[in-house]
Formats: sequence, C-alpha cells, structure tokens
Amino acid sequence: MSVDANSQIYTNLQDLVRLRYTAGGFSYLPRQPIRSQLAGRKRSKLRGRGLDFDELRHYRPGDDIRTMDWRVTNRTGKPHVRVYTEERDRPVLVIVDQRLPMFFGSQYKMKSVIAAEVAAITAWRVIDVGDRIGAILFNDERVVEARPARSEKKAMGWLGDLATMNNELSVNSGVPSRPEALAEALRATERQISHDYLVILVSDFYGWSDAALQSIRRIGQHNDIVCSMIYDPLERDISSAEKLVVSDGHFQLEIDPGHQDLGERFEASFESSFAHVREDLQRHQIPVIPVHTAVPTDQQLREQLGGQRVLV
Repeated sequence: MSVDANSQIYTNLQDLVRLRYTAGGFSYLPRQPIRSQLAGRKRSKLRGRGLDFDELRHYRPGDDIRTMDWRVTNRTGKPHVRVYTEERDRPVLVIVDQRLPMFFGSQYKMKSVIAAEVAAITAWRVIDVGDRIGAILFNDERVVEARPARSEKKAMGWLGDLATMNNELSVNSGVPSRPEALAEALRATERQISHDYLVILVSDFYGWSDAALQSIRRIGQHNDIVCSMIYDPLERDISSAEKLVVSDGHFQLEIDPGHQDLGERFEASFESSFAHVREDLQRHQIPVIPVHTAVPTDQQLREQLGGQRVLV
C-alpha cells in the first residue's frame, strides 16, 4: 500500500477518521487470545463493570457451582444455574504524547503520527463496542483534556485537536522539549479520573522519571493501565547505517554513526532507557505494548492485542 509522503510526516483528521475501518481484530479486555501481549495478566481492576442477570437455565457440565439457583433446583428437582452478563460500559482514557522527540521517523511514518494513529484506532474500537472514550493530549507547551463520552462527535473533536497538535511539530518551532511534560500529563490524568477506568498511555517515554512512575502506580491502584511504547527501529540499530542524512525539511546534515562509535553509544543509551522503563512498569504489573514506525499501526495492534500475525 502506497503512503502519501506528507502523511508519513503529519496526520490529519480525515486520515484519523479513515482508520475506523481498520479498528477491529483486537481488544484491551483482560481475557485475551493466547498470543496477545495482554494474555496472562494477573489481575484486572475493571470493577465498575457489574454483572446483570441474563437468564436461568439447566445446569451444564462445567458450569460454576456457585451460580446454582438452589431455590429453583429444589422446586423443579433439576439443577438450574443463573447466567450473568458483564456490563459493557467502562470509561477509557487515552494519553497521547506529541512532544518534539516524537517528531522522528526513519522508515514508514514519524513516531508522532504512529502515536496519533494508535489513539484514533483505540477510540474507534472503544466507540464501536459501546464504551466511553476520552483523551489527554500533550506536547511541550500544553495539555488538552477531553472527558470520556460515548459520542462520535466528541471523539472527532479531540481527534481534530490531536491532528492540530501533530501539525504544530517542527524542529524550527523554537520550543524546547520538556522532559517533565510526561509527568505533568500523568498528574492531569490523576485529577480527571476516579476509578475503574482503562488508561492507555501512548508515548516514547522521553523524560521518564520517578514522578511519572509514581503517577502511573497511583493510577494503577484502582484502574487498568496499558502503556504503548512508540519507537523507531533505527533507534535500536543506528550503527548498521553507513551514512545518515538528517533533515528538518529545509536543511540537511550528514552523520556517520561509525565516527567515534557514535552509533554504538546511541544504541546503548536507547536500549538502557528502553529496558529501564519496561522494568519499572513490569515491576508494577503494567502491560507494555511496543509499537514501532516501520509497519502500519493497525497491523501491529492486531498482532499485539489480537494474537494475529503481522504481515510485513
């Protein structure tokens, strides 16, 4: 599938809306296909989704004995069980990073575009199953909040804000990148949510700190949280490139990764940071879903959360 060059660098509302047609084949629910990254989660805090009585039926081998309706069983002389269905409604909040370090990509798309697409696909998936979706969008200057709602119109509103924020990214903006913005966005999340939310953080985790980890830990005490870690393959294998030409759209700079072991030192730093974040999150049983910039976003989400194979 060919991709327009401009859409590799920036996204727009039309592209984010079009992703609705790809929002299938995966789920953030605790019960996952065996190959899903979320399979085997030790716990779920989606306590807000109560149980509704669905039907009374005859006992079948394998039914939980605790669901037996003894009054009906005694009256009829035949074992009956009560069947319940889980309430579908739950609020979902997606936190999307659009800071300057996200404005990087070596192959398919920029990290900032991939992050926006993860948020959009998640939003359409949540709306299609009837749940509420909201967002916290942040860059190096501001935080935009949208409370969860079961509304396509409101989702379109914050997706438009996300596209605007994405198109503001530029190395010539003169705005310095702020590592502390990640922790600030997480504190804004703490102020907005109460309990029984599903929180999805989409970021490259630049500026990871103890303050950010403690916010995530507090959020995770009464909510589910999933972290989607965005990265570019070149960040993990930059030394294999003989020459690199870096451009901001106006000027170009040639870099030799082999000069003074520049590439190896960069890779070591990236892998150390990457591993540090994952270890911190996994220590608190927070699932981490890596998503890179070399393969279409929807394919990766289906592989990571649906157990299907990505076709490269």
